[in-house]
Amino acid sequence: MPRTPCLLLGLLWLGLALPPVQAGCAPAAALAAAGVPVQAIQTPPSQPSAAPAADATREAREVLAAIGRLDDADTALSLAAEGAALYAREPVKLDGYAYCSQAVELAERGEFRESARAASKALHVALQTGNLDLLGKAYRDLAIAFNYAGQLERAEQFANLALKYPGLEPPLVNGPARKVLGDVRTRQGRYPEAIAAYEQALQDSSPRFAPLVQASLANALILAGDLARARATLDALPPPPDAAQRAQLQRTRGRLLLAEGKPAEALAVYRELAQAPVSGDEGFYRAWALDGMARSEQALGQDAAAAQALDQAIDEFDKARAQFRSDEFKMGLFSDLQSVFERAIALHSRLGQPAQAFDISERSRARALLDAVAGRAQIDRGETAALDADTLRAMLRPDEVVVAYHTLPDRLLAWVLTRDGVREVTFPVALPRADLARLVDAYRDALIRISPNAQAVSDKIGQLLLAPLQVPAGKRLVIVPHGPLHYLPFQALRLDGQYLIERNPISIAPSISIAARLAQRTPTASARLLAFGNPAINPDVADPLPGAEREVQALARQFPGARLYFREQANKDNFLKDAPSSPLVHVAAHAMADTLDPLHSKVLLADENGQPNYLEAKDVMGMKLGGVAMVALSACESGLGRVENGDEVLGFTRSFLSAGTSTLLASLWPVSDAATEQLMTTLYADLAKGEPVQDAMRDAQRAVLANPETAHPYYWAPFNLIGNWRLQVAP
Repeated sequence: MPRTPCLLLGLLWLGLALPPVQAGCAPAAALAAAGVPVQAIQTPPSQPSAAPAADATREAREVLAAIGRLDDADTALSLAAEGAALYAREPVKLDGYAYCSQAVELAERGEFRESARAASKALHVALQTGNLDLLGKAYRDLAIAFNYAGQLERAEQFANLALKYPGLEPPLVNGPARKVLGDVRTRQGRYPEAIAAYEQALQDSSPRFAPLVQASLANALILAGDLARARATLDALPPPPDAAQRAQLQRTRGRLLLAEGKPAEALAVYRELAQAPVSGDEGFYRAWALDGMARSEQALGQDAAAAQALDQAIDEFDKARAQFRSDEFKMGLFSDLQSVFERAIALHSRLGQPAQAFDISERSRARALLDAVAGRAQIDRGETAALDADTLRAMLRPDEVVVAYHTLPDRLLAWVLTRDGVREVTFPVALPRADLARLVDAYRDALIRISPNAQAVSDKIGQLLLAPLQVPAGKRLVIVPHGPLHYLPFQALRLDGQYLIERNPISIAPSISIAARLAQRTPTASARLLAFGNPAINPDVADPLPGAEREVQALARQFPGARLYFREQANKDNFLKDAPSSPLVHVAAHAMADTLDPLHSKVLLADENGQPNYLEAKDVMGMKLGGVAMVALSACESGLGRVENGDEVLGFTRSFLSAGTSTLLASLWPVSDAATEQLMTTLYADLAKGEPVQDAMRDAQRAVLANPETAHPYYWAPFNLIGNWRLQVAP
């Protein structure tokens, strides 16, 4: 059996360390940026003294300082500043409480970024007017949005702030805020603390909200192993009037029976649910009932029957409509759809069925995309549907190898696909997902710090992740990462004394089904280039990029007649207008990943009319880019999305590919101007000669590597070639 090695200890000994928390902007500066001078926060006439307003001032400073440290606030736009800007642009200014209502409604629909934006407007109004009641509700709504989005640290931060301002109706703030704290602790596995938070929430909740807290408490008790009290809590709950919540409670009863060691009784409960699902959402509830049946069958030792039930559950989920259900959070279930796929993959692997395990892994990638955009963006479901292993193998050429990884909580799986077959890889050591995430973070930090130990670590990680694959040198390699491996620069790993990019042409695919379709659809592209360089951005938000202008001018020399936009003209309107009809699109600009809602990750194109007008992933998702052969995002961290419970949910990568773009170049960390200029000019020179894009990318990275001043992977390894690995530009 594999064993977990002291993997991180050995690598950290080599000089790796987790990245430090980024410092944020000063609170006073953030307040000023938000248009809210500290001295302007006044106590309203109804307040008995100035003390509460002073508290509001202090808390405003505190929250803005905290917001300044968030990963998605690494420009001058803090959340409160964004709220102020959004409020200023509102054609009709609403009451602050109306923005709170909007925030709750948007969070219920899974629109987490828009929910946070609505709450930020409420926060702005509260700070501007000194309305402490509204302040507490704005914090509460931010806590709910971050909780639904799985951003637990931020959810806890805002829930604690909400509790300091219970307002005129304390149960409306305290109950939900304490429940969020319980949810956070439950999802962190800190069950005694979760139970305590839910108990406090029960005391502070309104009669209407209390049953939801009791249901969450029952689930936490099950997870904590306090089954007698969980049974008493469930039995004391009156049947909810809502059919969906009644079904959720039945699922909880099934969970309790399984925990009590009564799988046969649990199986009966889940079968009943599967046969009589909630009207209007039959597929969704039948799928979760089948999932419960699978758990019960597995507890009874019937692995084959459990795998069959999970396969049926996955079929039902594929047919069901939008998968986000706020009831899951209200009832404290936190059901993770990807966990159903994970258990099916593990079962088929255990049953010695590698092709079936691979097929489900590939389907999970398509499902992650569909769930992320459900109800919020239009995509062609046919283009995202997974292809099975046999179909994909037939599409491969003799010199092409696909390696697909899948990170499970307790181990890493991988499959190698060639025209000759599919085989599952056996790793000599267990590689749990949490360990991999820490390893990738530490290695990326070493690269970004240009650590001299990076090459030694590359050798060790290459031995762990690449050597067991047994892929011969010279083969064209398409890597399908999963979970934290999306952030890993595979080209910078070493094997047999070489970097992988020296040994094999390499590209990345978030889904091999999507990449294979794109490779078939767009074998060649015409040599027409559209390029954007150094957009004019408020200098308080981002520094100018004069090197980006030189880069674009150099590329244009390879493609006569290129259409170029610089400074003020490098704006979103021109991108939306010209990109769909341009085979080659190059954008040299700043980018920013949004970890709350990846659909709002953005490329910072030029301000228009004095206001930001950034290109968001959501904008790209709605475009028709089937005529675009390649988009190069020559920008910092343009390839980052959000990794949550398994797969990379969505960012610019999935957005551009889903909109029809055949090939994408995107970066994993802040890039060097000079090295990027050399890489891009080499790449485009090769493309102009008709070289396949995989070879052109290999030549470009090796050219930067060959320069002693830029030989460290920091300089040449940040860019991934994603999607259609066969693309050629017609010379």
